[in-house]
Amino acid sequence: MEELGFETPSEIQQKAIPELLEKDTDFIGLAQTGTGKTAAFGLPLLEKIDPADNHTQALILAPTRELGKQIAEQLEIFSKYQDKVNVLAVYGGAAIVNQIKALKKTQHIIIATPGRLIDLIKRKAVNLNRLDYLVLDEADEMLNMGFKDELNEILSYTPADKLTWLFSATMPNEIKKIINKYMDDPIEVRIDVKNVVNKDIQHQFTLVKVADKTDVLTRFLDADQDMRGIVFCRTRRDTQHLAEELQKVNYRADALHGDLSQAQRDRVMKRFKSYSLQVLIATDVAARGIDVNDLTHVFHYSMPDDPLYYTHRAGRTGRAGKKGISLVFVNGREHGKLNRFQQELGINFEKVLIPNTENIIYSRLEKWCNTILNKKTDENSNPELMEKIIEFFGDVSKEELLEKFAAIELEKLNLDKGGDLNKGAERDDRGRRDKGRGGRDRGRGGRGGRDSRGGRGRDSRGGGRDRRKSSASAGDDRRGPSDRRKKKTSRKTNRSSETVADMPKMRSRGGSDSKSGSTRKRKSR
Repeated sequence: MEELGFETPSEIQQKAIPELLEKDTDFIGLAQTGTGKTAAFGLPLLEKIDPADNHTQALILAPTRELGKQIAEQLEIFSKYQDKVNVLAVYGGAAIVNQIKALKKTQHIIIATPGRLIDLIKRKAVNLNRLDYLVLDEADEMLNMGFKDELNEILSYTPADKLTWLFSATMPNEIKKIINKYMDDPIEVRIDVKNVVNKDIQHQFTLVKVADKTDVLTRFLDADQDMRGIVFCRTRRDTQHLAEELQKVNYRADALHGDLSQAQRDRVMKRFKSYSLQVLIATDVAARGIDVNDLTHVFHYSMPDDPLYYTHRAGRTGRAGKKGISLVFVNGREHGKLNRFQQELGINFEKVLIPNTENIIYSRLEKWCNTILNKKTDENSNPELMEKIIEFFGDVSKEELLEKFAAIELEKLNLDKGGDLNKGAERDDRGRRDKGRGGRDRGRGGRGGRDSRGGRGRDSRGGGRDRRKSSASAGDDRRGPSDRRKKKTSRKTNRSSETVADMPKMRSRGGSDSKSGSTRKRKSR
């Protein structure tokens, strides 16, 4: 553990490991992604495996191949100083012939996705008759992905006296049915989501017009070249489209989604882990099992509907004691969802501005200057070559030379002239809110008794649309010129008094640009 850098166990590890080591009992562990669940069940499991017993002793079911591969890799590391424990991950998208060949050798622990495991069982490549331990990891996600029937089928192939360890982020009714049917008086350990979600993560949001989302993302990427992160989209199509748009303008980005073959996914992850990619564009399902500890950012390009999905996403950063930022792109319709997330998760979202071109230029030039100043010169450089360079630039002043170098560096950025994207987002947001308020005012204005609203027959509803239009016009006419001026002044005052936190890792504040336009093209990065 010291070799791996483990110093203090996480809460789920502190509570689960002693129970699983000391007691032979069924177990339920409720904790979020990124809390160290793999070690919580993996370490006790390895202690209980007998390498001399030549049969499959443990089965770990995972919802995705990425998570399955991650579990297998970690178990291999955990068992480095133990007698040889054979561990094999089997999953779809890889050649089943190779997996069948590997299964002819005794595998003490099998990690599998449900669909591939059933295929292997039916081909008689896997025998679970003497199984001692069954681990269901991310059980709620397996059900969300539609594996209910597959789980029941797999469990039917296992002996009744096995021990079942179930780990999940939530406890939906379907999970309770599995517990009641297949588990016997299990011990339950529950880690409160509010104690986990915001420990090392700074939660932020920025107002964004839907049409500006890609430009907004590139602004944040440009403002901090050292960031590494995951950008979450709702669908596979959105994920692929965004990745291609970023690649066209030379951003180091690629997509990870369910339409990729296993070989393609492996190539993408290899590039990401080797720092060849700055950002990974992913769907929620595809991101399960991504194990990268030094991510600085998670971008919610599309806001999730479920707060628990938010915690799964945000948990990709702020790992291993490091700090991280989870940034949500919010349009005018999503304020209610953001407030609900705050209440249910016990977190506060800090509002940040979209970086403008001034911020980005300042940040990039500062880093460029520091890079030059910190560059060590080569003592063995060619004197004749240096003389030639000095001869070339002999008539150029220091100031002029620096201007030329700076111009070359800024040409690499070739920033868009989109101006201050915050203004467009604020206008869009105000427009939606004003429209909502107008609708509520009209509703209140029409209230009287039951009879004053008109009858409920078909005739009374006819022409309702025309009445709503005339009512709205009347409402506008009733508001005199002075009232409208007061309302406009009030809005300006409210906007000017709003406080917005400085952008993290940036020294200058977000502000207005004097430029206009919308298209962003970059020559290189």
